[in-house]
Amino acid sequence: MTKNKTPIVSILITLLGIIAINILSSQLYQRFDLTKDKRYTLSNAALETVDDINSPLIIDVFLEGDFPSEFRRLRDETQQLLEEFALHNNKVIFQFINPLDDEKTRDIRLQQLSQRGLQPFQINIKESGKTTQELIIPWALASYNEQTVIVPLIKNKIGATDQELVNGSIQNLEYAFAEAFKKLTSPKQKKIAVLRGNGQLGDVYVADLLTKLREHYFLAPFTLDSVAKNPTKTLSELKGYDLIISAKPSEAFSEQEKYVLDQYTMSGGKSLWLTEHIIMDRDSLMNDTGKAVAVIKDLNLNDFFFKYGVRINPVIVNDLYSAPIPLAIGEGSNSQFQPVQWQYSPLAASNPNHPITTNLDPVKFDFTSQIDTLKNSVDKTILLRSSQLTKLEGVPREISLDIVTQEPQTETYKQPNQTLAVLLEGEFTSVYDKRVKPFKLSNELTKSIATKMIVIADGDVIKNEVIRNKPQELGFEFLTKRKFGNKEFLENAINYLLNDDGLINIRTKEVKLAFLDSNKIESEKTKWQTINIVVPLFVLLVFGLLFQYIRRKRYSRS
Repeated sequence: MTKNKTPIVSILITLLGIIAINILSSQLYQRFDLTKDKRYTLSNAALETVDDINSPLIIDVFLEGDFPSEFRRLRDETQQLLEEFALHNNKVIFQFINPLDDEKTRDIRLQQLSQRGLQPFQINIKESGKTTQELIIPWALASYNEQTVIVPLIKNKIGATDQELVNGSIQNLEYAFAEAFKKLTSPKQKKIAVLRGNGQLGDVYVADLLTKLREHYFLAPFTLDSVAKNPTKTLSELKGYDLIISAKPSEAFSEQEKYVLDQYTMSGGKSLWLTEHIIMDRDSLMNDTGKAVAVIKDLNLNDFFFKYGVRINPVIVNDLYSAPIPLAIGEGSNSQFQPVQWQYSPLAASNPNHPITTNLDPVKFDFTSQIDTLKNSVDKTILLRSSQLTKLEGVPREISLDIVTQEPQTETYKQPNQTLAVLLEGEFTSVYDKRVKPFKLSNELTKSIATKMIVIADGDVIKNEVIRNKPQELGFEFLTKRKFGNKEFLENAINYLLNDDGLINIRTKEVKLAFLDSNKIESEKTKWQTINIVVPLFVLLVFGLLFQYIRRKRYSRS
């Protein structure tokens, strides 16, 4: 009787043990990210965007279908990322949809998606030496509390290979979704004043960046014209903003205006200055002679910046590492625009050790000045520099398009790594400390609370192209089809100034993916197919013969 019960008891104990292990494992569920770059570990800043979600956040991902391996990787990485968000908050719900699976409704759906801003992306598929083209929809829609935002899954880069494109897109996925979730869940709080009244760039030339900033911040134009009548009121109104942006001023600031800006800084206000001390731009060269004269422009800001710790010098940076300029080559109807290297458009190298500029594409400048940093108590971080092959040219100076036909004398480029953008942080001393004040204030400040300022030596960094009165994407050149890092740099800079740098840190995350060489696959496909078929059969044959030999030998002895 006892012998019969023993196996039953053992089986019951085993079953109870399995049930207990399953219950325990479900309670102690844990995922481990064993990748070297911690690809699947979301940053705290990203997770915080879904912390307070208390109703369903629905994500429809349209990147679904039969793709080449690179884009399947992007699809799989997107799914992995969304799974991590869903594990952190079960209100995050996502699904993958193939909007082009039905040939009958394909064209209608493509039109509907395009109308919503979800433009299709064309990819090339190489198979057996043939190249075919296919459309994918690399977008997602995130919806929360009757609001919907578009999430781009591809970070486009002109001239990039499919592998480079996918690698950059995967690296940007966490930021893309975290930014979208933040738009849906976090109401705007910070306010930005865009300065007017001193010849700053018109709205159409800064429209692309401002449109992007409106997604996260309140924006308003602010003129200093009222300073002459009521400076105290102007200062009080300006203090209501967290940041001011001055985009390429061309008219001098009065002492009263400077004092208002100074006291704004003393009260902790943040500033982004895109300014220069020379007058010159590409449009000036587009005349019959192809020549123009660069001259000094005094904005009456020398003492302003000098006191804070920087000096913008009235020189032009000539850099051999530069962007091309599109010029018409040929005559009459046979002329065509061709990109020609242009030394007055430096491509600035970024500081890899600061979150504003980590993983940033080169930033394009045009006829930029150069910045010296001065010793004082304010901390200074150089954000952008020119290349090793740089020289400085004084002004006034005649600039001619003829230089594109001349071979540059590299031995004259002996002034490397000129500073083009600098971050100032700390406690600033008033420009008007121990000086006669332009007007009286009841609560004058001579020392600021901790604040930040970024000074960029070229106003064109923020300027987008305008074609047929329509602003283009900042950093994208229509004629050369090249894209630069201007927009991302300025977004990062503004986020950092406003202490909204959580999302910036996501961008510093670097993901390294290993891809197969498609050309090598094509050339060696037959060889490896043969190896994969023949070698296993050969091993099986050898094993069979060896087994038969051992078996015969064993039984022959018996």
